[in-house]
Amino acid sequence: MAALDSYLERKTTAMAARHADYTASPEKSVVKLTASSHVAGITGARPTRVGNFSILTDSGPGLAGHALGPTAPELMLGALASCLVHTYLIQAVLLNIPLDNVEVEISASLDYAPVIGLPSEQPPQLRDVTYRATVTSPATPDQIARMHEAVDISCPVLNTLRNPVGVKRLKTE
Repeated sequence: MAALDSYLERKTTAMAARHADYTASPEKSVVKLTASSHVAGITGARPTRVGNFSILTDSGPGLAGHALGPTAPELMLGALASCLVHTYLIQAVLLNIPLDNVEVEISASLDYAPVIGLPSEQPPQLRDVTYRATVTSPATPDQIARMHEAVDISCPVLNTLRNPVGVKRLKTE
């Protein structure tokens, strides 16, 4: 028996219900996601609302922050890590692969020079993004390899980063 069996059983039931819902009413599969953020007075910290949850983001002292929370780029990496782990759980259900644990570690580099106005040949963005997924399972190496491939194809945040979508700033009145 694998450590996550009971969770994966619950997930199997939930996914079967979603499958039935989306098959009967395909429009239900598309959900609207929202996030918002603002500056918290003179601290410069940024309370950020993500769905029904709040996360405090901040910069380090080098950019007049207080390191009260992750930076926005760190939060983006955290979102990718979380989405990858969740996608491994989903694929474990779909591929009937038992799991003991899944852990994802992500790293990237960010050149802050253009962020603070110094000249740069490239716009400021995360670069050299890599991740390592450690899957602990009694499954065979071939099954785990199939799961890695399925996750690479079906992780929404990973796909958004690999195949960027347009981002449009709406005008305020």
